[in-house]
Amino acid sequence: DWARTSQPVGHGKRSQCHDADALSPRSPQVGAASKPDALFTEEGPADIITSRVRSGLTAIASCLLLVNHNPFAPFWPWEELFEALCRGRVVRVPSGSLVRVVGTELVIPCNVSDYDGPSEQNFDWSFSSSGSSFVELASTWEAGFPAQPYRERLQRGEILLRRTANDGVELHIKNVQPSDQGHYKCSTPSTDATVQGNYEDIVQVKVLADALQVGAVAPPEPGLSLRLGEPFELRCSASTASPLHTHLALLWELQRGTARRSVLALTHEGRFRPGPGYEQRYRVGDVRLDTVGADGYRLSVARALAADQGSYRCVVSEWIGEQGSWQEIQEKAVDVATVLIQPTVLRVAVARNVSVAEGKGLDLTCNITTDRADDVRPEVTWYFSRTPDGAWPGAPVLARLDRDSLVHSSPHVALSHVDARSYHLLVRDVSKENSGYYFCHVALWAPGHNRSWHKVAEARSAPASVDVTWLEPDYQVYLNASKVPEFSDDLTELECRIVDMKSLQASVRFTVSWYYRVNRRSDDLVASELLAVMNGDWTLKYGDRSKQRAQDGDFIFSKERTDTFSFRIQRTTEEDRGSYYCAVSAWTKQRNDSWVKSKDVFSKPVNIFWASEDSVLVVKARQPKPFFAAGNTFEMTCKVSSKNIKSPRYSVLITAEKPVGDLSSPNETKYIISLDQDSVVKLENWTDASRVDGVVLEKVQEDEFRYRMYQTQVSDAGLYRCVVTAWSPVRGSLWREAATSLSNPIEIDFQTAGPIFNASVHSDTPSVIRGDLIKLFCIIAVEGGALDPDDMAFDVSWFAVHSFGLDKAPVLLSSLDRKGIVTTAERDRKSELSLERVGVLEFLLRVHGSEDQDFGNYYCSVTPWVRSPTGSWQKEAEIYSKPIFVTVKMDVLNAFKYPLLIGVGLSTVIGLLSCLIGYCSSHWCCKKEVQETRRERRRLMSMEMD
Repeated sequence: DWARTSQPVGHGKRSQCHDADALSPRSPQVGAASKPDALFTEEGPADIITSRVRSGLTAIASCLLLVNHNPFAPFWPWEELFEALCRGRVVRVPSGSLVRVVGTELVIPCNVSDYDGPSEQNFDWSFSSSGSSFVELASTWEAGFPAQPYRERLQRGEILLRRTANDGVELHIKNVQPSDQGHYKCSTPSTDATVQGNYEDIVQVKVLADALQVGAVAPPEPGLSLRLGEPFELRCSASTASPLHTHLALLWELQRGTARRSVLALTHEGRFRPGPGYEQRYRVGDVRLDTVGADGYRLSVARALAADQGSYRCVVSEWIGEQGSWQEIQEKAVDVATVLIQPTVLRVAVARNVSVAEGKGLDLTCNITTDRADDVRPEVTWYFSRTPDGAWPGAPVLARLDRDSLVHSSPHVALSHVDARSYHLLVRDVSKENSGYYFCHVALWAPGHNRSWHKVAEARSAPASVDVTWLEPDYQVYLNASKVPEFSDDLTELECRIVDMKSLQASVRFTVSWYYRVNRRSDDLVASELLAVMNGDWTLKYGDRSKQRAQDGDFIFSKERTDTFSFRIQRTTEEDRGSYYCAVSAWTKQRNDSWVKSKDVFSKPVNIFWASEDSVLVVKARQPKPFFAAGNTFEMTCKVSSKNIKSPRYSVLITAEKPVGDLSSPNETKYIISLDQDSVVKLENWTDASRVDGVVLEKVQEDEFRYRMYQTQVSDAGLYRCVVTAWSPVRGSLWREAATSLSNPIEIDFQTAGPIFNASVHSDTPSVIRGDLIKLFCIIAVEGGALDPDDMAFDVSWFAVHSFGLDKAPVLLSSLDRKGIVTTAERDRKSELSLERVGVLEFLLRVHGSEDQDFGNYYCSVTPWVRSPTGSWQKEAEIYSKPIFVTVKMDVLNAFKYPLLIGVGLSTVIGLLSCLIGYCSSHWCCKKEVQETRRERRRLMSMEMD
């Protein structure tokens, strides 16, 4: 009986500790519908109790031993430690006692935790008035469980069980009576495999008589009618005669329709708590709750708002304190009064249509009509909008008069208070931008608590239309072309003038815009292009067509006089031909010193056009002395004629073209000397250092030039021409190329019977071994008349093409001029070069220490110099020899001699070293001693003796 029905230790705590092995292995599993008595089967209860008591005492002894040896035992959480050691079912009901008032509803929750079996648990409720013997009250799993006195109340619904979860249930008893006072026990049938924990819990319920009295101080009136901003008070009374120590809590509620909101509450702990939306009004003292006498409670509202309209009631609840917590045991409410808020009547009126001349003053009056005669203060604000339905209050504010009669406005706007209900707006010196719609907005403010103010009404007038009339400037625009171009690159100047100006004011300024339109032969419409526009603040903006040319200074926009604007094109091109017109804009100064465009007047277009013809330039060259010999002076004159070129100037370039039979580069043209349009002479590609002053180019007339070449030589033979370029003036000191022409050729041909020179290359060693000496001879042969060796000199140069073919560019190796000076080119090779003259007509080139890279084709070039009978040296045409191919071979024996010797030496050293290592290893590292048994030396006996 002790193991099955022992009382729990405390409410909701585990009171029994059992080991899982305390039950006999033969104990059957307890089902969901079994009762605790089913645990006792074949073995007697005494054996089971003895085993469980032994296990419990062992656990308690362990706990005491742990506490004795731990210095921190006094600080341990004993309840958590007890729960950790004792695991099992826990049934909980509210701790302490529950107090209810007669006629209210009693709700007792019960839940179970730490159980085995199915998740949904069943509950049994029992009642005892004294706490000793319990009577079955209700059950979730056995219909016949309740006792007879409670079955009727169960059927009427006064007592019912409501499941809150699988492990929780609530017992509801409606209309509690004094007979319901007593002890209520909640128990759960066991579904655990072992009996652990507590299976029931008990709570005590006390039922008190209804001693709470709530009522209104005076009978409620049918309705309390107020205006916005007026104060009002509401009262109710509440008292209790409960024998226990209870507290009262009071709440004022406002009901509008079906919605209720809390206004202000006094809690059972004596604290004031404002409802949502009343926090600020409570802090400033607008809403207060006071006590009046012993049982009176007063709600005071200093300023009534529109939201305060509705029915007010007083809600009183009674609270009792049990074991440090508070329980609400009763609540009553009473309707106090209905408050009706009457809106304040406010009307605002302004004159509808007003017309005023520009520069005059605008006077508007705002008239106010209201039913409030008490101490209310108006706040007047004037707004302006371009449209009659302008957004408000986002429209611009012109002036404002606050409730303290302080005016806030700009310098040109004034707001005055004429009488108690009239306010005047004065706008000085109106302009066109003041045309629009004006609104007057009025707000009424009523004084409140702590010098605060509350808005009780506001209204806005209908829009007042204001039209500002003004005199438009009257003027005409005339466009004149003061300078018209006749050729390309000429100056173009257009003047845009303002004429016939009438009714102009001092606050008007003029700006200009320039436009361009292409002329088309067809009737197709062509859009105008904006060249430049000037704003009211004199800032100039360029169009896409003129931006770059204006930055370069080609387009110039200026204002010559007050009524004249000019446009210049410094260098007019054919793309600039077309129609031009201007637009003059009148700008009016505003009150804020800004400028607004008021009018545009366009001029008639002016056509800029000239007939374009191709420029013609003709150059004729002639030779005054057609016959001359080598050493004489060559003279050539060039006559220039032009057409359709404005104020031309000429630059001349003298060119020479080699004869077709020349071997160096046929038809190669060389620039000799030039003279530019400013008569500056420059030597171009004249490279004869001995005849730097041998060529002269001079200007004879504006259209005639003369070229002279002194001490001509045979190498000067060729075709000579004049290349003339005509230049036109642009932008004063600048010039533009207009045309270029080439003259007829003048030929220099020397008809002489002089010697003919030929050159050839010979070598005794065209194939050498690397490192050997390469010898190459350049041999000159002379045919024709015999010459004295002293009358001949030669410039010899050696070239090489390091490839099997002649597909690469030749490389200069060395050269020897006619004075015997040798010049050797820089090389990145180890081989060295030497060049010398070994005979009258033989020149020797040596390559010392030849390398593989020295192979290839070698040839020489020879420039003969012959002394004329007059004693001057004449340079003959340069001649070239045929190439000879030189091969550089490798010496195989010398190339492999040293590698073979090194390889044989290394192999010998490695072999000897390997033998030495093997010998040492066999004698010292891998030696094994083998002990042989000694054989006895005995002679064999003969068979006969045996």
